[in-house]
Amino acid sequence: MNKYYKKNVSVIIVFSFLLLSFTPMVDSTEIIEFDSSEEIIELALLRGEYYLYINASENVGLFNIRYAFPPELKYQLPLIIEIFNDTTADILNYKIENDTNEPNKFANFTIGPMNKDESALVHFSYYVLDKNQDYSDLPRKVKIPKKDDIPPEVRKWLTSTNVVQKNRILIRIRARQMKILTNNVLRIARRIALFCRLHRYPVFLLQYIIGSYRSQDAFTTLLINGECPGRSHLGCALFRANKIPARVILANPDYIFWYEMHFMTEYYLPDYGWILTEVHKGITPYEPKNQIILRVCYPEDENNTQDDFIYGKMKGLEKWIWIDNEFVTPYYKDLVEGSKIKMFREKELFTDKAPGEDAVNITKIISSPGDSWSNSLSYEFRYQPAQSL
Repeated sequence: MNKYYKKNVSVIIVFSFLLLSFTPMVDSTEIIEFDSSEEIIELALLRGEYYLYINASENVGLFNIRYAFPPELKYQLPLIIEIFNDTTADILNYKIENDTNEPNKFANFTIGPMNKDESALVHFSYYVLDKNQDYSDLPRKVKIPKKDDIPPEVRKWLTSTNVVQKNRILIRIRARQMKILTNNVLRIARRIALFCRLHRYPVFLLQYIIGSYRSQDAFTTLLINGECPGRSHLGCALFRANKIPARVILANPDYIFWYEMHFMTEYYLPDYGWILTEVHKGITPYEPKNQIILRVCYPEDENNTQDDFIYGKMKGLEKWIWIDNEFVTPYYKDLVEGSKIKMFREKELFTDKAPGEDAVNITKIISSPGDSWSNSLSYEFRYQPAQSL
């Protein structure tokens, strides 16, 4: 990316938020009352940060690393990617590419040769403008949909997969219990979220304390609970067994600590769309401003999972990183040393609808120079170490 272009983008982003700051706003220290007759938009500028360490077990030539990159969603717009100056990997170039399955994207890094036993770091950040959805327009009651009410492109998230085994008898029995005395999808969703959070919680605490995590598929999680991937798979299985489409989401939430990757769940409501759900905390719906969405997992992702990088016996995790050389591996140790990620909420405000929509429209323009991110097969940026905004 041309360094002058990047500076201009940074200036526009900052200017947009300064402009909006003259309208009514809220932060963690100030709350302003609004006229209830005015339509208010909540915007958040979010930043995700990665430390990606890699090790070479043999001498290797050029290779590529693809890392999950924030897709463009109805409430989320990617702005800019930055490579920090402490990066030691020889990045020849990088580009944002569309995945086969929409709306997913990759940050594709081309890395120069590495010697045997050499280590390198790719340290990068991305910014996202989030138009928060508070779900205030969510209907109070929605019946479990009939198959014909579900769009054909959504029905794929009703299937049984390697880690979302919706047809296992114990899962089907538990799914039936989730809809006792109700046919309301919203009530069923709340029951599923709380169940995944609290089911056999002491067993989860024991696994957490001694680091003895096992497979994170839905069935194993039903038996002994699990971490966020297992709970997300179990949540999806319980939804799907009740004929409600559900899918796993990879996300970068605003936790106070660093982590590997976070897994969440979305379920589908006809005539409304996908509802973000945090089964790891037992909360539904869950507002988008609390995390950056990195990947929407398809059934094929659930059938092509990886082992955990820290806990060797933890299996069944959807991938967020792909390296096209078998002798180069990501290095994770304890989330203090080694690879890790975290999200930061840089700015949050409430504003009137007109300036809020203007900020969103400006973002769409500056994040898509010369072409739309969603339409371009591959948009390339030449390597230029970035300075923080």
